[in-house]
Amino acid sequence: MTLPVLTKFLMTAPLALLWFGQNTTPPPPTKQPATPAPATQPATQPSLVRPAPRKQPPAATAPATLPPEAAALPSDTVIITVGDQKITKGEFEALLEGLPEQARRTAAGPNRRKMAEELGQLKAMAQEARRRKLDQTASVRQLLELQQEQVLASSLAKQLQTSAKTDDAAVKAWYDAHKGEYENVKVSHILIRFKGSTVPLKKDQKELSEEEALAKAQDIRKRLIAGEDLAKLAKAESDDAGSAANGGSLGAITKGRMVPAFEQSAFSLKVGELSEPVKTQFGYHIIKVDEHSTKTLDQVRPQIEQQMKPEITQKAIDGIRNGVQVVINDQYFGPAPTPPAAPGVK
Repeated sequence: MTLPVLTKFLMTAPLALLWFGQNTTPPPPTKQPATPAPATQPATQPSLVRPAPRKQPPAATAPATLPPEAAALPSDTVIITVGDQKITKGEFEALLEGLPEQARRTAAGPNRRKMAEELGQLKAMAQEARRRKLDQTASVRQLLELQQEQVLASSLAKQLQTSAKTDDAAVKAWYDAHKGEYENVKVSHILIRFKGSTVPLKKDQKELSEEEALAKAQDIRKRLIAGEDLAKLAKAESDDAGSAANGGSLGAITKGRMVPAFEQSAFSLKVGELSEPVKTQFGYHIIKVDEHSTKTLDQVRPQIEQQMKPEITQKAIDGIRNGVQVVINDQYFGPAPTPPAAPGVK
């Protein structure tokens, strides 16, 4: 038997929140690929792009829009009655707003009524517990007090996260330290595959050894230097079917998007310069950089501020914790574990 979502959350929240502070701030946003593979690239064509990180759960979304007749109800309209207790529209929506992301998503749209039914069942049980005076027992009073403190601590962490402010100097320092992350290059290439490559052979194409593929790549580079058009050569000779259809163009790429050898060459080339043949697991590449640019601080400021917020929040939380002395009785709990020595320290 599975517990209803709301009941399950409220029953497990106290235990989960006991660990408040172990992970009070969200991790920095995972860097996602800036550009997808070309739309013309066949699904079976191996990509030069590194495998994308595992998809993250979607961010919490606002509850679905209420039907007009429900949205038009005044905030003080009673929408749930449990025994002699009444819950208004405003109180119910405030409750939903305070729930964690997962519970808020569950309560959105058609699940809103189900959440109301679960809330009614929960309150019915709580009313019976009060009639039996369970709320007056020492153990329950302590649990209620602990739960209140957990909710307050969690609300404080949320407020600190929301109100975290960055200053211009810190944003500039972050930008300078991570400037390479905001570079991008527009590149074109011609790929010559060799035996063992994950790139499929074209119909009636001869299988080349590494030596033969390298020789062919070097010959193509000479033809390009002599003035032949890269787009035409890519369409005729490149084994990367996706980019060949686009005249060899891979579009704009950022660091972390391509396999290391290709990326290193692409970002080290000057605009208009041709690379020597670059070997990857796909074959040999002749790379040309069509454009090299770096986003300005103003362009990436919102992104940087978002990345800095978790660290700022954690510092604020650490400051609050360190400002209050906590004394643990060693006789009861045992001595605190000795921290491991730093490497190289005897």
